[in-house]
Amino acid sequence: MNFDIAMPLTLFAVIIAAMFLDKKVEGKMKKVFEEKEFRVRDAILLVAAISVAVSLIVFIPQMAIMTIFLFSYSTLLFVFTYIFSDFQKTKARLFCIAFLVVSFTAATVSLFGLAVNSLIIYSALAFFCFSAFTFIVLLYDVYRTSTQERWYLAVMPPALFIFLYLFFSGTPIWFPYLLNVYGIIFAVLIILYLGSLFRWKTTLIFVALLTIMDVVLVLVTGAMVSAASHISGLQLPMLITIRTIPPVIIRGNLIWMSLGLGDFFFAGLTALQTLRKYGRDFAILSTVAMSASFSIFEAFLLTYQLRAFPGTVMIISGWLPLILWKKLTHQKETS
Repeated sequence: MNFDIAMPLTLFAVIIAAMFLDKKVEGKMKKVFEEKEFRVRDAILLVAAISVAVSLIVFIPQMAIMTIFLFSYSTLLFVFTYIFSDFQKTKARLFCIAFLVVSFTAATVSLFGLAVNSLIIYSALAFFCFSAFTFIVLLYDVYRTSTQERWYLAVMPPALFIFLYLFFSGTPIWFPYLLNVYGIIFAVLIILYLGSLFRWKTTLIFVALLTIMDVVLVLVTGAMVSAASHISGLQLPMLITIRTIPPVIIRGNLIWMSLGLGDFFFAGLTALQTLRKYGRDFAILSTVAMSASFSIFEAFLLTYQLRAFPGTVMIISGWLPLILWKKLTHQKETS
């Protein structure tokens, strides 16, 4: 029987990272949203919007999809960085130095012809200019007395992301390395960003409706599979794609497993709400159960060579039994 541990471990790691960071960002995120929360109606509308977007995405030109997603990802990076850009000056310097090193390295790599061949000169020039901007910011921040939010620090992550995508998306540097790195980053950020808007009741409704929607779009209409195929060539970090461990070879081809950011958000949201309602230990146990359930389903997919299966079902099958057991146990204790 074929099996894989790489994707389940990645799912587990992303959820744990989001749970660990949640306590650090929850306070500020509440201030940003002014203590607003999703109501039941909002959860239903969100699922409906996702369903419509997935169903219609195959009719949207790829260039428009790329523009929309690059803008969305860049905005997410800017907002998160800006919210937390009031850190101490020492950390700000380290932040600038890290981006200076990365941008200068990317510029050097471009000169050696590892960027997209037709864009080598533009790539090197863009990254050298970005390095210069980062160096100027570093010098400016040394003499800056205020430690409030800094817009110029918030500009760096989205700018670097766009440059890397534009100049390296057609190279082995982008896939699978940078693509998966950014996929993991965005998965964690989406969990933290939207997770602060949900509460237990709305989460249960959202999870139930999203699972039903996923089953319909994957197994009934096939719209989810068509959408994934339509945008796969854009190399956008909408999926995390990892080589199977141990290697699984089918018909002479090494198999890579992919999981969408929506599934990571689905698992992360349930784990965060479990953490807030039942505590850390039970939340970690539920994360283990979700990862184990996903691993079992994945083994069947690999063994019987099934093309696609709803990731939400693979995840919720590990989470739901634990929640039901917890509720039954609580009812017995209180009766």
